[in-house]
Amino acid sequence: MTRAFVFPGQGSQAVGMGKALAEAFTEARLVFEEIDDALGQKLSRLMFEGPESELVLTANAQPALMAVSMAVIRVLEKDARLALPQLASHVAGHSLGEYSALAAAGALPVADAARLLRLRGDAMQKAVPVGEGAMAALLGLDLPAAQEIAAAAAAGDVCDCANDNAPGQVVVSGHRKAVERAVEIAKTKGAKRAILLPVSAPFHCALMKPAAAAMAEALGRATIAPPRVPLVANVTASAVSDPEAIRDLLVQQVTGLVRWRESVSWMKSQGVTTLVECGAGKVLSGLTRRIEAEMTGVALNGPQDIEAFVKTI
Repeated sequence: MTRAFVFPGQGSQAVGMGKALAEAFTEARLVFEEIDDALGQKLSRLMFEGPESELVLTANAQPALMAVSMAVIRVLEKDARLALPQLASHVAGHSLGEYSALAAAGALPVADAARLLRLRGDAMQKAVPVGEGAMAALLGLDLPAAQEIAAAAAAGDVCDCANDNAPGQVVVSGHRKAVERAVEIAKTKGAKRAILLPVSAPFHCALMKPAAAAMAEALGRATIAPPRVPLVANVTASAVSDPEAIRDLLVQQVTGLVRWRESVSWMKSQGVTTLVECGAGKVLSGLTRRIEAEMTGVALNGPQDIEAFVKTI
């Protein structure tokens, strides 16, 4: 199998996401109804109609993105008349996308994944008072250079590397003043650009420890089954199938570095040549060739994407 399925993280949400799927496929509507029921909220209406100001809230965006990803998977499996293990050798997700990946692989029930993501979003938002944290993209620098800059910028505060997305695209996260210092230092260290990101909290850094504790408690109560295909974990950039190891890695992920660049390269080392992004947006498929020039990224967002993809199988 030369194909892996990948699942987007926060930032890929947009008003209207999933609407065309719901209009075209019963399987998609059933996913959205299941998640609405699990959360006791008409999340699907918020996804389809907005307002954007509510959709982008972390506690809404995280389960919403998972919902669209699962709708794509359910429609794809029906249209292709193939189960996920016949379609992909691995699954992986960027940050919250790991929960989408686990739900797609049958390790987490969809309703449980939605409730966990709602809790995760709430816990991440509450971990740091609004305005005290920040994230910034350092463009044109590799991970070791970004790590040096983050260490220099910390000066007693928190400034960690949060996402290693692709060659020359590293995100730092932490106390606002420290991240602002990192932006200024990066400009003197050869960065092409260094820009603050419009986020509501400083994800994937030590400031998220309260959220990690909340997730440890919630995941301790969750039922996790062995995934139908291995998960390539953010924290290790390698495959994992053991439920207890997955549970531990999901907790570590809250404060840990998202090693996406390494994850993609590891999948290539296992013979994967195509990454199929299932859900909203095209961020991960767009990064694929930047990470590994010989790999291909395909995005499945709506009915036409799925129809075209099924013809290639």
